[in-house]
This record gives sequence, C-alpha cells and structure tokens, in this order.
Amino acid sequence: MFWTSWFLAVLAIVLAWPVPIILSRAQWPSRSPFTAMLLWQAIALAGGLSMIGAMLVYGLEPVGDNLLAGLRALAGMVFNNAPTTALGFWHIFALSAAALLTAHLVFTLLLTYYKIQRQRRRHRELLALLASPSADGPRTMVISVDSPVAYCLPGGARSVTVLSDGLMAALEPAELRAVLNHENAHLDQRHHLLLWAFAAWRQALPWLPTTRLAQEAVSSLIEMLADDVALKTESRATLIKAIAIVASGSPGAHGARMAFGEPDLSDVEPGQPGATGGAGSARTTASRVSRLLSPQPPLPEPLRAAVLAACVLLLAVPTALLIVPGLLG
Repeated sequence: MFWTSWFLAVLAIVLAWPVPIILSRAQWPSRSPFTAMLLWQAIALAGGLSMIGAMLVYGLEPVGDNLLAGLRALAGMVFNNAPTTALGFWHIFALSAAALLTAHLVFTLLLTYYKIQRQRRRHRELLALLASPSADGPRTMVISVDSPVAYCLPGGARSVTVLSDGLMAALEPAELRAVLNHENAHLDQRHHLLLWAFAAWRQALPWLPTTRLAQEAVSSLIEMLADDVALKTESRATLIKAIAIVASGSPGAHGARMAFGEPDLSDVEPGQPGATGGAGSARTTASRVSRLLSPQPPLPEPLRAAVLAACVLLLAVPTALLIVPGLLG
C-alpha cells in the first residue's frame, strides 16, 4: 500500500491546487453550467477522499494490503486487544490525523446545517409577521421595501420566493415572470443543498484554495442554471433587464433584507447567503449578463462526455485504490 498512499497524496494535492485554479479560469463552464457543476462536485469529493485516504492507507500499511483489511486489523487492535507493535509512530500519527480531519469535516457540515436552519427559521417567523402572500404565485411573499429585492427561502414544502414592493413596481409582467421562474428554479433544483455543502467545505478548510474557488464557481453556476430555466419562457432581453433591475438595488437591498431577517450566515462564511438566489455578487451578475448578451453554444457532446467520464474517474480511481488489494502495491 506504499505506492497507493503516495499516489493518493499527490492526487489530493493536484485537486487542491492546480486543478481548481485552472478550472476557475476556464471559459467553457458558462456554456455548459450543469456539466461544470458536476465536475466541481467530483473534484471536491475526490479531493477529500484522496486526502483522508492517503493518511489512512499509509497508517494501515503495516497491517493490511488494502483499506478494508487494514481497518479490520485496526478494529482487532482496538476491540480485541491485539498487539499494536506493527504500527510505528508515524503510522499512528497518520491514522490520528485522518480521524481528526474526518471528524472535523463531518462536524463542520452539521454545524453549518444547524446555523442555516436556525437563520431560516428566524427569517420565516419574521416573514409571517411582515410579509403578505402575492397573487403572482402560490409560493410567493411580498415585503414592503422600496428597493428591488428578490430571493427564495428554501424549506421543503414551506419554500417561498420573496419579492419586494419596489421590485414589483419596477418590473413589467414578463420581467416579473422571468424573476419568479429564476427563483423557483433554485428551489426546484435544490440549489441550496449545493450551497450548504460548499459553504461547509470552505468553513472547514478555509486555507485550501479549492474551497474558495469552488464556492464562488458554484454560486455563479447555479445562477446560470436558473437563468436557463427562465429563458425557456422569456426572452433574453427580458431576463437581462430583470437582472439589471434586481442588481441595481443590491447594495441598498441587502440592508433592507437584513431588516426583514434574511439570513446572510455571516457566522458561517461572509458573503454566503442563507437564502438562495437574489442579485448575487457584482462579478456573478456581470458573468450572467455577458453570457446572455453573447450566447455561446453548449459544449459539443463529445466534450461533455469527456468531462463526465473525468468525473467518474475522479471518484472511481481513489475508491478502487482504497479497496482493491495491491492495485499499486
């Protein structure tokens, strides 16, 4: 298992540094945002699996020829008082580091979920007091704010899209439909789950370039995916104007949202919204508008298939190395 641990360590480093930097600078993700989203998820999962797996494999090398055999031997040491003399200091150190990192990642994921749910619960309580149902949709609420505000608050059957009086006054009917379709796409496609996972990942490993770049990329890609849903019923010109109107009120709207309790999860990660959608960052808005003004064809089918194959390999290779005896020696 010696070469396996080193291969996994190198793979973890590659997925933590050069790969996310290269992907974040690529131009093709805006052409096929769903494919790019899958690739970011594969990079994140494979990177974490390789990082933890490298330490586990190295630590268990003296007692097993693969991860499963090593874990069985380790369980025997822990529960059956089997001799531990085969494990040296650095093996025990690697096993401890792997256990601590795994616990840290799981704990951060659960803690982030708890904070998000707490913020959303407070937000929902305030909306019940300060917002009124809209006639434009069964899951739409209206708040009395002059600034253009639009976002969605996930919550299963209680999910709602929140609009402001100022936004509804500024939009034409077609533009309002585009906004509603965009926000509802966030809810229907469960984008808040992606935001939660990548926010937790960044919170757990803030020093890792992958976490920041992945979070920024995913936040931008979900907006593009929601735009594509809105384009099924409305024109590009209509959607561009709606985006511009919503973005024009984003600085003031943020303060208005806070007054009505929209969670920004500042205690989780600055800039990571508890609600989904909204104007987004200036960079995301610029990318969305540029994409709509100069539409590019999706990636050719062979290239999309190649990216999907890369996603499968990223997940399959570390998994196979961990469970197949003597694959690399």
